[in-house]
Amino acid sequence: MRDCLPCDQRAKCLRTPEKTKVRQVSFFRGKADSSEESHTGRMQQAIDSEEGRRRYGQRFATVEPVFGNIRHNKRLNRFTLRSQKKVDAQWKLFCLVHNIEKLARHGYAANG
Repeated sequence: MRDCLPCDQRAKCLRTPEKTKVRQVSFFRGKADSSEESHTGRMQQAIDSEEGRRRYGQRFATVEPVFGNIRHNKRLNRFTLRSQKKVDAQWKLFCLVHNIEKLARHGYAANG
């Protein structure tokens, strides 16, 4: 794409036309419609609704015990490996063990 080279607007378009060979151009079609509600606003309305309050109240019974089980029962108080990649692998391994135990406890392994 060497369309910039013969262009008459090169000096106006580029900051350093003598150094820059070509320019990547993006076309913006204006700002997004600001009358639309933000994601944060929609989430806040969802949580503040009657259904949202009921669901959020159940959150303790559905999500947090997983972390408690992994931390207390599996004794993952801190990661023993270093680097984000290795810590991610260690976390996924503990989650995998947790999920396999859940499947075994509820009898899915015997039905397979």
